[in-house]
Amino acid sequence: MKGKRPLILNDRVKAFLCLLPSIILIMVFVYGFIGWTGYVSLSNWNSLVPDFSFAGLKNYAFLFNDYRFQADLRNTLFFTLFFIIAVLASGLLLAILLDQKIRGESLFRNIFFFPMALSFIVTGVVWQWLLNPSTGVNLLLKKFGMSPLWYTSVKVIPGVEWGKIEFGVPVAIIAVVIAAMWQMTGFSLAMYLAGLRGIPEELREAARMDGASELQVYTKIILPLLMPITVSVIIIMAHISLKIFDLIYAMTGPGANFVTDVPGMYMFETTFRGNYYANGAAITIIMLLSVAIFIVPYLISSRKGGS
Repeated sequence: MKGKRPLILNDRVKAFLCLLPSIILIMVFVYGFIGWTGYVSLSNWNSLVPDFSFAGLKNYAFLFNDYRFQADLRNTLFFTLFFIIAVLASGLLLAILLDQKIRGESLFRNIFFFPMALSFIVTGVVWQWLLNPSTGVNLLLKKFGMSPLWYTSVKVIPGVEWGKIEFGVPVAIIAVVIAAMWQMTGFSLAMYLAGLRGIPEELREAARMDGASELQVYTKIILPLLMPITVSVIIIMAHISLKIFDLIYAMTGPGANFVTDVPGMYMFETTFRGNYYANGAAITIIMLLSVAIFIVPYLISSRKGGS
């Protein structure tokens, strides 16, 4: 036993030395830059000339009192909510259909997975044309007397006054949700299909023999067993939606009256076009904290579940 302990210790030292370069790079280029961004957000650097004098929470107070940022928070809230629900529902439905071992399953699976191979920039450009009020699907809808404005609409439903904005669902954000759902449904489909294939068929047969209907088999047995997958999909989709930028940039931009604007877009224009570096850093920190609200509890629970 005495001879094995130095050997184990030696292996741990070697493992640590192998990981040390990665640890240093992560500490500098991830956590170091996060710390620097937080420092800048508390400064007065809102011009081309650096000014690191302490400003306290002035930049944060300005943002939460700003019309555009309030609109961004509203848009992000409803985009995240609708996006997660749409991806979960569509992915689960398609996974259940493919789990029936239909003919041509591999073909359908590849078709549904294909959008994930595209970038959000490509998706944004394509759906911008498809949902353009004067082209795309509206050419067909006009034959039925319909002509929706899609992402050009400025309507907010129900439009209750809240702070400086109308609080409600921006109609234009629905178009963005459709595009994002189209791209990310393949991910939830893959997750759910893997989960369904991992459930023993004997379990379903036993439930049917006990008199359970097909609906009860799914609601009472299969869906509860898929709950860990559902939680994982929610966390990942929330992470994507809270920091969304490229899809909005390519498809709609901020939109009229900021109905499709998001914090990522505001941060980009504030920092790199307006040179308000402290305000842009404050937006970034708020985005980081919003993502952490979802990610950190999930990581903690996963760590406890694995120990």
